[in-house]
Amino acid sequence: MPYVHANGIRLAYERTGRGERVLLIMGQAAGGNVWSMYQVPALQSAGYEVITFDNRGVPPSDVPPGDYSLADLVADTAGLIEALDAGPCRLVGTSLGAVVAAELAVSRPDLVSCCVLMALRARPDAARRAVLTGERALTSGGVQLPAAYEASVTVLQMFSPVTLNDDAAISGFLEIFELSAARRAAASGQDAVDLSTDRREALRAVPVPCRVIAFSDDLMCPPHLCAEVAEVIPDCDYVEIGSCGHLGYLERPDEVNSAIIEFLGKNSSGSNLRRCSADDAPQLNGDLSHASIT
Repeated sequence: MPYVHANGIRLAYERTGRGERVLLIMGQAAGGNVWSMYQVPALQSAGYEVITFDNRGVPPSDVPPGDYSLADLVADTAGLIEALDAGPCRLVGTSLGAVVAAELAVSRPDLVSCCVLMALRARPDAARRAVLTGERALTSGGVQLPAAYEASVTVLQMFSPVTLNDDAAISGFLEIFELSAARRAAASGQDAVDLSTDRREALRAVPVPCRVIAFSDDLMCPPHLCAEVAEVIPDCDYVEIGSCGHLGYLERPDEVNSAIIEFLGKNSSGSNLRRCSADDAPQLNGDLSHASIT
């Protein structure tokens, strides 16, 4: 895996495909390889060059000691884009990755042409604030939950009832989360990123076209909070995809990929994009019929 030095640390990245550049920014404590399951192949097929990377704290990228801030993650991402000479590029972020994408668009608009922001909220409501408070209490108290228990709680938070009630599907995800417990623990510095403040006013300064994608059964970033983001960003539309939770890009990848690619196509020069044939339509466009777009 190649590396770049950015913002004083080493970041591992992957770069694949040809065409206009799309940088995918993963959420908290997750590796960039998660995108390779569904989003990277779809974007490549649509004619884009796709860049993924591991945020600070996620091996094999560097794991600096101590707490990390949002400014750290934004500066890392800006440094990566500059080191790869990839700007201005399209950003696709999910959860914490979407927070980073929006902040980068405000602070370094020269590096960003448009953003897809999945599972992004501008503020926590009472329920989400309680979860944040509880998680920080565990971290500050040095509590390490058993991997099996942590995995069970994680899947309940991250997936929709449709997936939770599918024994075969959820058994696979339980195994993945249990096996990746050590990797998530390494990224504990990301736990300090402040997601408790109301950022609606700051989001009004996002200067590039955006699409917010919400997932109907998302317990961590419910649709009503995602819709608030779309309302305050000046040039932004909103897509809600049904029957999926916080990890909707894994539960409903065809619908998510369609929503991403349709938006990028509207905000592209089109010079390097492959023309899609009728055979591509169900994967790239047809599934939008299952999403609500406003």
